[in-house]
Amino acid sequence: MSTQRYRVSHTSTYDYTGPISASHNEVRMTPLTEEGQTTLESRLRIRPLTWSNTYRDYFGTHVTALETSGFHEALELEAVSTVERYDVDRERPAATWDALRSGGCRDRCFEYLELRRHTELPEDVLAGFAQAAAGLDPTASVAAVVDAVRDHLDYEPGVTQATTLASEAWAEGKGVCQDFVHATLGGLRHLGIPARYVSGYLMPDADATIGQPVTSESHAWVEWFDGEGWVPVDPTNDRPVSLAHIAVARGRDYEDVAPFKGVYLGDQDADLTVTVMITRLS
Repeated sequence: MSTQRYRVSHTSTYDYTGPISASHNEVRMTPLTEEGQTTLESRLRIRPLTWSNTYRDYFGTHVTALETSGFHEALELEAVSTVERYDVDRERPAATWDALRSGGCRDRCFEYLELRRHTELPEDVLAGFAQAAAGLDPTASVAAVVDAVRDHLDYEPGVTQATTLASEAWAEGKGVCQDFVHATLGGLRHLGIPARYVSGYLMPDADATIGQPVTSESHAWVEWFDGEGWVPVDPTNDRPVSLAHIAVARGRDYEDVAPFKGVYLGDQDADLTVTVMITRLS
């Protein structure tokens, strides 16, 4: 059985333009432990911190809720995890439209069939997805939607933001992994294929020297339901989800999986600096 072990260091620093009196935030930076992935160790350092609480959200993501009270001009979070990824041998029957359109499947996956604000696309775009998938089985339909998204969107950092909608990125014709995922989710859900957003990390250099940190960043991909289980696909890179992918959070779209979100009390602006380093340990 093939395995890979990594150390992931994810640092987020909010620098405010002046002192604020309090902040309340949620952090989703702890990799999941599930079939194919085990988080062997994880710690989260927060400075300054008044109190924190951890829980699992509706989608199974590890969440740390935290409060910092008292005046402060910066908030720093460092999440360090050791994660082991390993292959899982799994054989499933071919996905069928009858299984996906059954009442049981639609009830089970209701939230992953809904075209929410982030995943809505113009009617002509959705019609194009339907045309590309006409006559195909679900597995081939997924590939057709991914191909259509990749044909239309160019990967270009800096042109979209976390709040960008799929319709906006589509009109721009460019974006980052979040935009590729939102557009793919919109297309799959329009076809009646349940699909969900997965956030995490991607080791950019599979041949990295053991013990040598590599600069990375947060990544996102899609999982679609084939009637038996969830099948991952990476529309940004048009590649299988492999041992280089480390899952952290799942949800309907980015709003459910943001690594760091919250509110603060004060009229100051804030600059966010994010650094992700991944070290191959084996």
